[in-house]
Amino acid sequence: MPAPEPGRAPGRRTARFGVVDPATGETVDEVPDQHPDELDAVVGRAHRAWRGWRADPAARATALRVAADAVETAGGSLARLLTREQGKPLAESYAEIDRTAARLRYFADLAPRTRRITDGRPVHSEIRWRSLGPVAAIVPWNFPLQLAAAKFAPALAAGNTMVLKPSPFTPLATRLLGSVLATALPEDVLTVVTGREPLGARLASHPGIRHVTFTGSVPTGRAVAGAAAASLARVTLELGGNDAAVLLDDVEVDRIADRLFWAAFRNCGQVCMAVKRVYAPARLHAEVVEALARRAKTVAVGPGLDPETRLGPVSNAPQLARVEQVTKRALADGARAAAGGHRLDGPGCFFAPTILTDVPPDSPVVTEEQFGPVLPVLPYRSLDEAVDAANGTGFGLGGSVWGADPDRAEAVAGRLECGTAWINHHAELSLAQPFAGVKNSGVGIAGGPWGFYGNLRPFVVHRPQEE
Repeated sequence: MPAPEPGRAPGRRTARFGVVDPATGETVDEVPDQHPDELDAVVGRAHRAWRGWRADPAARATALRVAADAVETAGGSLARLLTREQGKPLAESYAEIDRTAARLRYFADLAPRTRRITDGRPVHSEIRWRSLGPVAAIVPWNFPLQLAAAKFAPALAAGNTMVLKPSPFTPLATRLLGSVLATALPEDVLTVVTGREPLGARLASHPGIRHVTFTGSVPTGRAVAGAAAASLARVTLELGGNDAAVLLDDVEVDRIADRLFWAAFRNCGQVCMAVKRVYAPARLHAEVVEALARRAKTVAVGPGLDPETRLGPVSNAPQLARVEQVTKRALADGARAAAGGHRLDGPGCFFAPTILTDVPPDSPVVTEEQFGPVLPVLPYRSLDEAVDAANGTGFGLGGSVWGADPDRAEAVAGRLECGTAWINHHAELSLAQPFAGVKNSGVGIAGGPWGFYGNLRPFVVHRPQEE
């Protein structure tokens, strides 16, 4: 007899829902549609597991390293399942598995540092660090495993336990990952729950959760923050971006075209820190459009399991509808598709890689986050104009500047209003660096020691100095 789902009372039947392959439109499998009331038991068990998990940092580090090994051993199964439910090419799924294991190893090596405070008084004052308790992670569908690991690796390394909720569009590989990690971690240290709303809302507002970390849209992020406020839980929100790439007048278009194209179209453009807008000098604009359009027209588009595929489908039907909507609106407003501009015939959620020119600067494909294989290229006449346009958005996640003189490009990058600025590349991150946005792109810091300490609270001990 199968074991009950996490949080389910014996004898209670949990509904299920199907998960669709975006390349074929076929149902891959079904997962439990857990009821919000089931979270009480899940969080209760996470709290009990926390008591033992927080007690031994050395044992935690060892368990996380064993977990990383287990992820790599299961890499083939995880990657194929991830591609089937999310759509990305298999090579990109393998890269996501590698990044998941790497995060576990990186955070296993971090430990909080006790620090003494000296202020001239005859007092020995020391800052120590304590874990928070059960924490919650709500993860989107574009990088289900990598973003889950970005949340659970630092949280677990800090001594917390976690309840992890994947997107209803991509729960399968996350459930398998949870099973793999369970071979290395104590029971209830990490629990994966699956379900449609209001499961996520209940998890964010649960009084037993001490930190909520969420990646997704701005409206949902605001709702998560409001829900967490009910119990004064800490929140970390990564809410997407509308990253601009500014090309300088000395840029060598042929040299940067491939890097620029993939900075926009990797994972079918479904990357929070992908290039979403390109600003090119007016005299180079046509050359940039042509170089990007040539690549868009020739890139191999198809199912992610096909080894020839470089660009998979849009990950789900609602997102495909969104991509179609903003593209049609731009074309209706006078834009021209130098490549693509339409949905592809046949099954699945395929959209032709699209390069747009003559785009009105107030078109939603420019001012909002399209999150798909569509890229507007806009001309500028002065550098000040380009920087103002790049900053003229409610987002502020990342941005990049491209040119032949890296020092000049870096000086321009310093004027961008964003959390990370790249020179002559885009969307590359080290595990050791902080990742955060400004404006509507989020609250809090992920990555590196900053993300680690975000899962801890200070504990100060004062004592008189010995005479």
